[in-house]
Parts: sequence; structure tokens; C-alpha cells
Amino acid sequence: MSNSAFDGKTLMITGGTGSFGNTVLKHFLKSDIGEIRIFSRDEKKQDDMRHRLQEKNPELAGKVRFFIGDVRDAQSVRDAMHGVDYVFHAAALKQVPSCEFFPMEAVRTNVIGTDNVLHAAIAEGVGRVVCLSTDKAAYPINAMGKSKAMMESIIYANARTGAGRTTICCTRYGNVMCSRGSVIPLFIDRIRHGEPLTVTDPKMTRFLMNLDEAVDLVQFAFEHAEPGDLFIQKSPASTIGDLAEAVQELFGRTGIQVIGTRHGEKLFETLMTREERLRAEDMGGYYRVRSDSRDLNYDNFVVDGEVETQADEAYTSHNTRRLDIAGTVEKIKTAEYVQLALEGRESEAVQ
Repeated sequence: MSNSAFDGKTLMITGGTGSFGNTVLKHFLKSDIGEIRIFSRDEKKQDDMRHRLQEKNPELAGKVRFFIGDVRDAQSVRDAMHGVDYVFHAAALKQVPSCEFFPMEAVRTNVIGTDNVLHAAIAEGVGRVVCLSTDKAAYPINAMGKSKAMMESIIYANARTGAGRTTICCTRYGNVMCSRGSVIPLFIDRIRHGEPLTVTDPKMTRFLMNLDEAVDLVQFAFEHAEPGDLFIQKSPASTIGDLAEAVQELFGRTGIQVIGTRHGEKLFETLMTREERLRAEDMGGYYRVRSDSRDLNYDNFVVDGEVETQADEAYTSHNTRRLDIAGTVEKIKTAEYVQLALEGRESEAVQ
């Protein structure tokens, strides 16, 4: 997609020092975008990002401004939002076990923090907000997924009130390969140290998407969204056992140790529920799930005949296109981290 819609505009990325924010910079820095605002709470990561910019792109570093703040603090969000045209909302607590042990922390960041971002965006007249959600919000069984499901509800509620001024939409995706905290870098590190790969359940399946595809999904949503839309990318999947075998094919064999599922883990990922699939629109490489535009006055809606409330099946990592080991090898080689690691330069990768 062309970045022309961003020409001369100001884009704010919450949680902007993470894997997604760094990939957005790679996509946008050399475009004609006016300004990119990195909003996050970790001054060390901001300082690291600033130094990388000054080292690699000194002539473009002035396009990027850094704002220390926390989505939990509504005032810090509002201060950074003034003059912003578009927002990519990526700030989140996303580690399943830590959210399971500290669920209120997930609520404060993923639920209240999102509400703060959206209220600030509407108040400041931001044109478009694209929020990043997760497969774990569909049929959630853990605290992280439940907090993200509530985040999505807040997105749809704010999308109704922001309509006409601020277009708010949501993207939902599964495992982003080599993002911070993901399993492939852990596997590579264990191989480097001659240790077996720890696998929770070899039959567990996960969608596979690289960071560039994650940004492509957000850009597609930005371009096509109407208020309250949910966008999902069609993605292949593999078993965790095959993923571990694929990493070993590339980096050497140290064996596999099955350790059992962690707190709150699912056997497979669901990107679109049966209920959502019923009203989904196939857009080629993506699905659009339109928001339910009805209000609370249900007496206005009279339904004749049979009513369908769910499709035959959800869209999951069990029923999407399944990669074999060879296909998984080719897929993970599209991740920049893996490309650098194959050259022994994984320390240069930004996660």
C-alpha cells in the first residue's frame, strides 16, 4: 500500500519502542510522513531507539519525536496527542503468564489504557486510530485474552461515539514471529548454548506472521476501515513441534524437551469466532468483521424467519492452511531476526 495518505501527517505509536513500533519506523521513516511520535514509558528503550536512528538515519532522525508517558495516565496521553493526525495503538501487556499472575495490571494497561487513548484521540480530533488486538481475545481463557476482549469492547463502544470525527478500528492477529517475548528467539538462544528446545505441547498450533505482515495488516485496516471494523489477516499455521524442528533445521539440533503447557495457554489460536465469521467479509488476504451498529432500543429490530447466530466453525490455527516442516522453514526465514541470526548477527536485531 502507498504511504501517500501519511504525507505531511503526524502519526503517534503507543508502545512505540516495541517490535511493532520499530517495524513501523522501517516502513515509514523514508516516506514523506511529517512526524512520528513514539509514546512509551521506558526511557531506556526510547534512548536506545533514538541512538539507533541517529546512527543509521541521521538525516531522518528529526522526523521522530519521543514522549515519555503511560497509557494508564490519561493526562500524559492527552499531552502527547495534541496535533496528531493518526494513531497506531500498540501499547499492551501481552505475556500470558505474567497477566495470569497479575490480572489487574493487564486491566490497567489493556483496558483502561485503551480507553484513555481513544478518549484522548476523540477529544483531539485525531482522524484515524488503529488498535492492535490478539487472537487470545477470541473465546478468551486467560487473563491476557480477557483483558484484550474487554479492550475490543471498548474500541467498538468508542467507535460509535467517535464516528464522524475519529474513525476507530481494530486488528487482531496471532503469533508474530520474533516479536519481543516470542518463542523463535528463545529457541535460537537455546541452540546457541547447546540446550534442548523447551516445547509446551508439540501438537499445539500457532499462526505464523512476520512483523512486516503485522504492519501491512494495520495499514490495510487504516485504508479500508469504517468505524468499529475488525480486520484479520489470513495466515498459515504450524504445530509447535514442527516449528521447533524447523528452527533446528536452520540452526542445529540440540533436541526437544516437552515441559507441558504454561498458565493460561491454548491448544490452538482462534482469530475469528463462529459468531464473527457469520458477518465477516472476505477481502482476499484479509477478513473484515463489521461492527454491530444496533443501539439498545431492540424494539426497532424485528426479525422474521430463522435466525443464524453462528457460522459452522471459527477461523483457527487448527483449520487454516497448515505448514509442514519445510514450509515452516521457509516461513520463518522471512523474519528479519532469523535472517540476521543465520549470519550470527541476531544481537543487531531490534525486538
